[in-house]
Amino acid sequence: MNCFPCFSSRKSKKSHSKMEHGSAPPENIPSTPPDVKKQKPENPGQIDPASIKAQAFTFRELATATKNFCREGLLGEGSFGRVYKGTLPPTGQVVAVKQLDRNGVPGDSKEFLVEVLMLSLLHHENLVDLIGYCADGDQRLLVYEFITGGSLEEHLLEDGPNNGLLDWMTRMKIAYNAARGLEYLHDKANPPIIYRDLKSSNILLDHHSNPKLSDFGLFKLAGGQKAGPAPSIVMGTYGYSAPECVTTGNVTLKSDVYSFGVILLELITGRRAIDTTRPNHEQNLVSWAQPFFKDPKRFPDMADPDLERHFPEKDLNQAVAIAAMCLQEEAGARPLMSDVVTALSFLTSES
Repeated sequence: MNCFPCFSSRKSKKSHSKMEHGSAPPENIPSTPPDVKKQKPENPGQIDPASIKAQAFTFRELATATKNFCREGLLGEGSFGRVYKGTLPPTGQVVAVKQLDRNGVPGDSKEFLVEVLMLSLLHHENLVDLIGYCADGDQRLLVYEFITGGSLEEHLLEDGPNNGLLDWMTRMKIAYNAARGLEYLHDKANPPIIYRDLKSSNILLDHHSNPKLSDFGLFKLAGGQKAGPAPSIVMGTYGYSAPECVTTGNVTLKSDVYSFGVILLELITGRRAIDTTRPNHEQNLVSWAQPFFKDPKRFPDMADPDLERHFPEKDLNQAVAIAAMCLQEEAGARPLMSDVVTALSFLTSES
């Protein structure tokens, strides 16, 4: 699919947002993206640790950095394991240390290193950077840059220290740049990387509200190609998973596009993908939105009430149209992420 039939072709407009959280970051997708196929050995035994573009740490070093993985430093817990805040001596660099679940990761350190090699080659301003790793005994850890602003879920959907009103323009910039990160994984990495569990809690925001995707490329590290029951990550998270993931377990690039559509809908509406505190017919965001998609006159009623209608209605209509295209029941009817990036770029210009 090469275009969105109902989208305008304009490339700039004035914003009517209430507040701004910083300008859009420069577009600096590497002109020569990493070809993982060329650098990934056919035989894991051939891996040269020196080819990994990330620092090797011992378990003792990371235990020291995280104060022995103390509870106070726990940042979160997910499908792949626990994440702790750490400080690396002697520079004092703050990092996020992901301690992978030992029941899921490869026991063979060479197999683990092949996947770390792949992750170490991926660099984009809208992806969380891998800084280092640990394959010490049976311990498997990944060290990432620490993102200061918390997750999109916290900012948009929760009450707390990170919660604050995101104006319309900021929401569209978050959507656009998150889409760019996903496009990089789909189109620039070779082979393409399927995210598999894209959701608002996996999108981190820096202090300029620039989004960075986290937890990408970890499927194999979670035992995703081993015999036995498939890990839960195959189907993603309920509310974000595409219909084919739930019914058949079939995951493709277009499954990620569906998940992105759910996130875009969250940004438009200020509603959770699944919210059991609402009436039954409003608990599933996509199901609730489907009747609105059929009637453009109702699009303004979908907008987050907190925005107080401070947005150009034409832009709202286009954002809803993009979300609706991403949320098509049939995977083949959904756009490519490159198309989504192009469409969203029309909504982020302030001139």
